[in-house]
Amino acid sequence: MGTAEDIRQLLAAGRTINMPGVYDALSATLATQAGFDVLFISGYSVAGSRLGLPDFGYLTQTEVADTARTVCAATALPVIVDADTGYGNPLSAMRTARLFAAAGGAGIFLEDQQWPKKCGHFAGKRVVPAAEWLAKLRAVLDLRAEGLDLFLVARTDARSAVSLDEAIDRAKAARDLGVDAIFIEAPESIGELERVAKEVEGVTRVANMIEGGRTPLLTPKELHDLGFDLIVTPLSALFAATKAIQAAFAALQAEGTLRDHPELLVSFTEFEPVVDLAGHRGLEERYGS
Repeated sequence: MGTAEDIRQLLAAGRTINMPGVYDALSATLATQAGFDVLFISGYSVAGSRLGLPDFGYLTQTEVADTARTVCAATALPVIVDADTGYGNPLSAMRTARLFAAAGGAGIFLEDQQWPKKCGHFAGKRVVPAAEWLAKLRAVLDLRAEGLDLFLVARTDARSAVSLDEAIDRAKAARDLGVDAIFIEAPESIGELERVAKEVEGVTRVANMIEGGRTPLLTPKELHDLGFDLIVTPLSALFAATKAIQAAFAALQAEGTLRDHPELLVSFTEFEPVVDLAGHRGLEERYGS
């Protein structure tokens, strides 16, 4: 399994990392096969795919941990897990970190929203006092003394809930604690991204690229030039899968078969290498009687 140190080494080598959002073993497998370096388990995507619900605080700690076990078993890449608010106080955040690490996670995002939290690009977010969030971050960092090393991303939603000034102040405080990266959610312009990069120095900065979200969509090269080298693209897979399934189900409902719509599907044989059927057949032959 990939580790926190693997992520740090990629960044130290000058890589700009674009992390796709995944939510199950199949999406993790497809992302691995596509050639990404690091994966991200998106809470929004898990809520949508597993529960059929919005990212509105419904998802539980154990549901995310279960998803992480499934995803991490399907890939050798480092996986960063969305830990939301840590699901409680600093002690809860420590337990969350231990659960996600035991599931195979290489890192977590830990944010400062009040519970129940919402998607970072929804209206109506509220944040806890900065000291409360910083205490959770410090608690997770202290786990390193017992050998539990996670790539810790400190996410603040204060940009929308309070102001960009407050978000920058919180990001600086998190940086000074020793987190691996800071993530100011939902800047609303390139100018705001530039200000974050200029004022929060000396730490890896995260940009969140959500199609249809509040932050302008930029390429990894454009973000690197602005000063952001850890990019999360959390919803592309969920949105693409939803659109594809909607189209296939609409045709199936209307016509009763997809016989005349092969363009909507991978073929039976095209799916076989996705799940490495040949490899499993080889195991069956090796151990068959």
